[in-house]
Amino acid sequence: MELTGLNCNGNPLNPLPGIGPKHADDLRRTIRLAGLLGVKHVVTMSGTPGSDPDARYPSWVVNPWDGVYMDVLDYQWGVAVEFWKEIDALARENDVRVAIEMHPHNVVFSPVTLKRLVDEGGLTNVGAEMDPSHLMWQGMDVVASIKWLGPLVFHAAAKDATLCPGADIRGVLDTSFTRVPADADGKVPTGYGFWCNAWPGNPAWKFVAVGLGNDVPFWTEFLRALAEVAPDMAVNIEHEDAAYSRTEGLALAAKNLHSAAAAL
Repeated sequence: MELTGLNCNGNPLNPLPGIGPKHADDLRRTIRLAGLLGVKHVVTMSGTPGSDPDARYPSWVVNPWDGVYMDVLDYQWGVAVEFWKEIDALARENDVRVAIEMHPHNVVFSPVTLKRLVDEGGLTNVGAEMDPSHLMWQGMDVVASIKWLGPLVFHAAAKDATLCPGADIRGVLDTSFTRVPADADGKVPTGYGFWCNAWPGNPAWKFVAVGLGNDVPFWTEFLRALAEVAPDMAVNIEHEDAAYSRTEGLALAAKNLHSAAAAL
C-alpha cells in the first residue's frame, strides 16, 4: 500500500478569525509533512474569502452578471492569488505539488478558474485534483476538461454523480438543504462550529458509487485521458454514496474501474 497524497481540505481564505488562519496553517503543516514523508501531493481546496475586507463570512459568487459581484470577485481573486503564491513557494521548497479540488463554494471550482489561479499567480507547484463528480453535476465535460488542463492535472479521484428528478424544479444551484440537529450522531464538520447540512429529500443531484452515474465506457475514457497526461497517475476511489456501506461502495467502484481499465 502506498500513500499517493495527503488531504487537507478546508477554507484557508475564510474571513472568520477562528477558521481561515487555522485552515491555512493546517495546509502549510501538511505540505511540510508531505515533504518529510516523501509524499509528492497534497490535495486541498482553494478557499473563498469574504466579499470585501470587512466581511465576516465567506461569499461564493455564482454568476456576476450584476457589476457589484465583479467588484467582489476582483477583491477575492486578489486575496486568493497572493495566498496561493505563498503556498506555491512553500510547496516548491518541500518538493511537493498541491492539487486543488475544483469544488463549488470555492473561488476555484472549474478548469477555467483553476487555470486562472495558476496563470495569475505564476504558480509552478499548484495544479488540479481531478475529482470528476463536481464537474459532472455542474454540466461540464469531464474528459474534455482533463484534456484542456493537460499537465495541470496532478492527482485524480474516481467519484461519480448523477442528476436526479429534483433538478427539474430545483436546478443544480439548489439551496434546499436543512441544518443537522446539534445532537445528531455522525455530523460532518466543515470548520470550527460549522457542519455539513442535510440534503433535500428530492435532490437535484447526488453522489453515487462509481459506475452508477456514468457507465463503464465513460470511465474508460476518463482513465484514457488521465493516462495521456501521466501514464502512472494513481486514481483514488472516493466513496460518498449513502446507499452503500464503505466496503460495498469500494468493491463496486473497484469492479467498475477494473472493467473500464480492461477496455483501454
